[in-house]
Amino acid sequence: MAKSGVLEGDSTMAAAAAAKASELKKELQKLVTEIVDLDDINLDEIDRAQYVLCNLKELKLKKSVALKVRSSNHNSGHEIVSGAVPEEFKCPLSKELMRDPVIIASGQTFDKPFIRKWLQAGNKTCPRTQQVLSHTILTPNHLIRTMIAQWCKNHGVKLPDSVNRTDEEGLTKADKDHFVSLLKKMSSTLPHQKESAKELRLLTKRLPSFRALFGEESLDAIPKLLSPLSQAKLESDLQEDLITTLLNISIHENNKKLVLETPNVLPLLMEALRSGTIETKSNAAAALFTLSALDSNKAIIGRFGALKPLIDLLDEGHPLVMKDVASAIFNLCILHENKARVVSDGVVRVIMKKILNRTHVDELLSIVAMLSSSQRAIEEMVELGAVPCLLSIIRESSCARNKENCIAILHAICFSDRSKWKEMKEEESKYCTISQLVENGSSRAKRKASGVLERMNRASYLTHTA
Repeated sequence: MAKSGVLEGDSTMAAAAAAKASELKKELQKLVTEIVDLDDINLDEIDRAQYVLCNLKELKLKKSVALKVRSSNHNSGHEIVSGAVPEEFKCPLSKELMRDPVIIASGQTFDKPFIRKWLQAGNKTCPRTQQVLSHTILTPNHLIRTMIAQWCKNHGVKLPDSVNRTDEEGLTKADKDHFVSLLKKMSSTLPHQKESAKELRLLTKRLPSFRALFGEESLDAIPKLLSPLSQAKLESDLQEDLITTLLNISIHENNKKLVLETPNVLPLLMEALRSGTIETKSNAAAALFTLSALDSNKAIIGRFGALKPLIDLLDEGHPLVMKDVASAIFNLCILHENKARVVSDGVVRVIMKKILNRTHVDELLSIVAMLSSSQRAIEEMVELGAVPCLLSIIRESSCARNKENCIAILHAICFSDRSKWKEMKEEESKYCTISQLVENGSSRAKRKASGVLERMNRASYLTHTA
């Protein structure tokens, strides 16, 4: 009778789980259809779809683990064989039985101390799927936690205590003592400075935990790192190691504000942009890009005058630095006040010259599209021959993003400069460039292309009626 009751209970639970799974699948299908059909991305619907996927996964896990536990109990009582911990209960990072399972934005489950360490190192992606995380909130996975507790009870397994874990930074006392000794040497003789700077560069490149150490106020680590700046002139190899270390520690989210607000950091980066080796210039630009992730930092960098040396470096056009420089300028121009600064500093002329020569078109078109909200920038683009250039890129390019940026800029020109309507109409009559975008472009490109055609047709109608 007891066995019959168990079987009936299992059957009822299985039927309920199947019904729930069917309901979730229907909801997921509806959400995916809406996400695909909409022109604009609805973040709420994407989050809801992730939530539904997570629930489906948990139902699957619950079923498979329940089967494993029943099979284990039937075959071997409560004995546990080494390596018999279900994979579903192991943290993907530590490969150990999870003590405090939490769900991240990608829907994956990790043990809290290990995923927290991953996030505190400045990572913005899921370590399992590489998906960019929309947020870093850690949600307790009560279902998995309950199942782990039940599995442990059935097998006589005791969950590991927090004492047996590595500390939050994953560093030993010896590691921290060595770090402090390296910082002290930065105030010593030149050979010691060079040796320590090179090692700090390598440590912060390889180990996120050393990046985090620079954020500890008690250590006063960043000013100590920059001690060699008191010298009359930095040797190029020492300058390169200092700049690269600053780049490495800036990757850590909690360090961004601290790094930029440390005296001498911005002057050092600007000097590197002007007179460093190619690698130093590239790393200085990359550091500004990383630091500009914070809006408050964008404003500080812009007010300090760092945009002009970035534009000068863009004008020089060395292939090894172009992407880092373009990325930094783009990020900084997200802040409205910096758009006016770069336009005043001559960025439109520099960029249009590169685009006309078909150099780094992908990165530079994104900057021009962002600047097209500025009337002064639009006027300069028109004077520099932007219209025929952009129309030819739409015809020639196979990149949907480039076409979208081109038509967005042309849309801005069309609405601010009537003198270019004739040129656009001639292009349309000869190649149907804009109407083809209405048919085949991205949703944004279609909207912009339709706006341009509507504007030109209205102008044509008014001319005829007049």
